[in-house]
Order: sequence, then C-alpha cells, then structure tokens
Amino acid sequence: MRGADLVFACIGPALEIFSRYSRVEDADDREIPLAEYLEKVWEVVGRAALHQILGTAEAQARNSGAGALEEDARLTALFLWTLRSTAGNGADAETAGDAEEEPDDEDAEEDGDGRKAVKGYTLIFDLVHRFALPPGIHLDAWAGRIIETKKGIVRLLPVSERARQLFGDEGAGGLADRIERAPTSARQLDLFPAAREAAEQQPRGRRRRFATAAAQSSVAQATTLDRVHAAMLLQASGRTNGLRALLAAEQERGPDFLRLGNALTALYPQGSEEKRLLDAMLLAVPR
Repeated sequence: MRGADLVFACIGPALEIFSRYSRVEDADDREIPLAEYLEKVWEVVGRAALHQILGTAEAQARNSGAGALEEDARLTALFLWTLRSTAGNGADAETAGDAEEEPDDEDAEEDGDGRKAVKGYTLIFDLVHRFALPPGIHLDAWAGRIIETKKGIVRLLPVSERARQLFGDEGAGGLADRIERAPTSARQLDLFPAAREAAEQQPRGRRRRFATAAAQSSVAQATTLDRVHAAMLLQASGRTNGLRALLAAEQERGPDFLRLGNALTALYPQGSEEKRLLDAMLLAVPR
C-alpha cells in the first residue's frame, strides 16, 4: 500500500484496537494516553514510508544511523510522500500544497485572483512535526536550508531557491567552470561559499580560538541531497560538461546519489520543474 491508503490502513485499525480497551498500559503498567499511542502509530507509518521510498537503512535510522542517507534526504522524502498522501495521487500536489503569504513576499507569484502564492510545496507544521519527530529528524537544523516555517506552515524550498545558498554569487556556472578546469574537484564539491567565508572571517587570537573553532565546525557540509540539487541546477544551467563530470564523480563515490535521485523523481508531481530537471539529469548519468 502507498500514500493515503497506507496512512489510513495503519491509523484506522490502530485506533480501533485502542478503543477496545478502557485502559492501555505499557510493560511497566503505566497508562498510555491516546496522544502518545498515536505518536507510536505515526512512527510506524513514517518508517514504513521510508522503507518504501529509500530502503531498510533509512527506515531503521535515527540520528543519522550508519548506512542511511542524511536527515535532509529523509525529511524531503517524507515531506513529498505526505504531500502525495494528502493530495491524492500526487498529480496536483503542488497546487494542493500552496499556501498564501504576505503580498510583499519576494518568492511569491500572483495567481488569477491577484493573491500571492508561495512557490514550492507546503504542509501545516503540526503534520510535518508529527512525521519528522519519531525518526529523529530535527526540523530546526534544516530551517533556512531546505525548509522554511512561517505562520504555522512549513514550505519545502524549491531547488531554484537554493542556488545562491549552494553556489554563492557565481551561481551554477561558476561551479561548472571549476569542475571543467579541474574535473577531480567534482569529487569534493565546494558548496556553501557564504558559510565558509563567514567562518574564515571570525576574529583570531587566543581569546577567540574557541569561537573560531566552533564557527568553522558549523560550516555547512554538503549532503547527498545538496549534491543532487547541485546536479539539478547544473542541468538547468545547460552546463553539460560540468554535469557529466559531477555525475561520474558521484558514481565513483557510491550508490547513494542515484538512489536518492531515483526516489525523489518518483515523489515529485508529474509536470513539476523538479521532476523535469531530475529526469533530465538522470538521463545524463554515464552508463
């Protein structure tokens, strides 16, 4: 079972079982309230979804377990999977997930009624928190990086909005230039230039050494999802030589890049820009 069928197939019978008894207890005779019971049910649903989407390692992972994709990949996969569940078959998931925002939002586009609709995919915060918490996904850690929370709504940032964050002012073209000049640089992607520069500009000296070390350790490290997004943006820029060098380097790195790319292309709605870029990028993978 997938999508909404899986959600209701789990939660419905679970509630039926709970309602049979006047009191539900754990092994220590402690009464379990309905809210806590539902947390366990959502954990089962979430892990079943991760198993379907990404595999056994991600379904069993908690706090970046060994062999599993990073938290941001699991968060994105669960977000898109839940969006498909709430929107039916996912064909109109982008429309179903849109949220109205303030008129001065720079990332908004005007719809037919003159209102501003935010780009990307949105879900209410309580729902995102419900499926993210049991598998140990920390929403705060990814705020401003892959998600944005505003007025009780969580927005999954479109890949296009991550270009400046990943590449800085030089954009995807600058990364492609570096890779084409030195193809081996694709093995260690130099992303998040603003975060790196901020760490390097920290004051030096004995009194500041601990603050500087902390700042340097907080510089964003590129995850598998970051590298997939970087490849999608290279695809969008039309820099095929740089893209091919990056894809070849990812094949040497291991299977996670393609595993995540194939999983996401199955989750993004048909006709969406992300799916178009992913499909085109995956076609460029060396055979």
